[in-house]
Amino acid sequence: VVERENDEQVERKQEEGKKEDIEEGVKDLEKGQMGFQEQVIGANPPNDNHASMLQRLNPSNPLRIVVNGSVPRFPTPSPSQQSQPRATPTPSQPSLATLNSGAYTNRISLFLFLLHMVIAIGLVCFLLFKGIQGLLREDDVQRKEKRLLEFLLPQVEAASFLSITLALAWQKAVREFPKFMVQFILWSCFLMSLSAGILLICFQKPSTDVLGVLFMGFSIGNGLYACWVSQRIVFCTKIMIKSLEPVSKFPGLSRPIYWMLGAGFLWMSIWILAVMGALNFYVPPLIIILLGLNLAWTTEVMKNVANLTVSRVIALYYLRGMQSNTHFCFQRALSLNLGSACLGSVFVPTIEFLRIIARGLNLLEGEDEFMFSCAHCCLRVMESIFRYGNGWAFVQIAAYGKGFVKASQDTWALFERQEMESIVDSDITSSICFLTGVCSGSICVIVVAAWTYTVHQSFTATISLLAFFIGYLMTRIAMALPHACVSCYYVCYAENPENRLFDQTIPDRKQLITSGRDVVVPTPRVPRRFNA
Repeated sequence: VVERENDEQVERKQEEGKKEDIEEGVKDLEKGQMGFQEQVIGANPPNDNHASMLQRLNPSNPLRIVVNGSVPRFPTPSPSQQSQPRATPTPSQPSLATLNSGAYTNRISLFLFLLHMVIAIGLVCFLLFKGIQGLLREDDVQRKEKRLLEFLLPQVEAASFLSITLALAWQKAVREFPKFMVQFILWSCFLMSLSAGILLICFQKPSTDVLGVLFMGFSIGNGLYACWVSQRIVFCTKIMIKSLEPVSKFPGLSRPIYWMLGAGFLWMSIWILAVMGALNFYVPPLIIILLGLNLAWTTEVMKNVANLTVSRVIALYYLRGMQSNTHFCFQRALSLNLGSACLGSVFVPTIEFLRIIARGLNLLEGEDEFMFSCAHCCLRVMESIFRYGNGWAFVQIAAYGKGFVKASQDTWALFERQEMESIVDSDITSSICFLTGVCSGSICVIVVAAWTYTVHQSFTATISLLAFFIGYLMTRIAMALPHACVSCYYVCYAENPENRLFDQTIPDRKQLITSGRDVVVPTPRVPRRFNA
């Protein structure tokens, strides 16, 4: 009995050793190690055939391992199974590898932006040197710059701090109370711009009167627009509420916004010092205009970098159900997709301006053939440009690493395939974000203009314009988060309407439009007179 038990233990150990050798061989095959060497256990005589467990490969199927004549681990597929074609992914369904594209997008735009930044930094450093040089001189230039440091710099820095506070407050309020904030933004912008205009006119100076008239004119247009889009507010609110739901799943999603606001504040602080130094150089108006264009492009790129970061996180959640790392998405937006952000920062505001002009031209009535011919030509050009460059492209740029033009074309093709053109054309989310920036700028004007008028009246118009500019740009950076969420909802729905993360909001809207029970005022593409 003892001998039998010993024999059974020995056999059991041998079987376990065979299994371990088989598993090691399978692991080697999975790693791609197709070459197997015979391992001789000891010094064998010529008649001894003791070889390793991985002795030879089956000639009919190299993946079948024959171990000491035992049954192969991997069965041979039947002829019917071999004849079945393998499923290949269709081009309309991008593979997972496509989501990790490592190519830089729009390299020419990236090069131009970096070159422009190198020139701008050099110019700013030179102007700072000229400003310091002017402070060291004892003449009228020194007195002028000291006056600027005393009566202009504090107000501009205060406007920067106030704009950052307002930007974060707007974003938080929109995320927490989207249903209330849509209407509140429409009418608060009307009231704030009207108040800023009245205040500037009350100063009774030619420069402030001009700015006051502009603010009042904008407020009137804002009020008319708020009445015009009143029928779209309910749908816009539903989309915003639904699109902001995934934000709570990513606690660090607002960090790129904070980083961009901090970078914007630092650049604006240096920028205003360069503006003061430009007054001690040749052609100050031209240099200040160039510096203003630099600030506008730079802050727009910051906004689009934040937009790309949020778009990638939310788009991968909708398309693949992935919990992406916000930090890695931010690095990708700052490196691989920065060229698209630079190109989009120039095209998208221009296209939005053309949309406003197109709507205005479509409302014109009269018998002037020349005017309507110009309107027809302008709208045709606008239609072509809108197809090759639009703000919806940032979702596919962030998700798939496409170029700006290619992403614009593919995104608009998705909308056409799902018959969503009228819905996305009538969306007012971009207008809400724009009016939020105008409202912040108007609040900064009210605070800074009243302060400046009490200490140095001659700087009132200049500082008011700078305060509005700073307040608007900072708020647009912060509002990139809700704007990107809404864009992702539309684009990802157009790509996969059957996704369980989407509800019936868009299908119900399409059904209402198709049945004629809902009125949509889309972006006009052909003047009414030519529709016949």
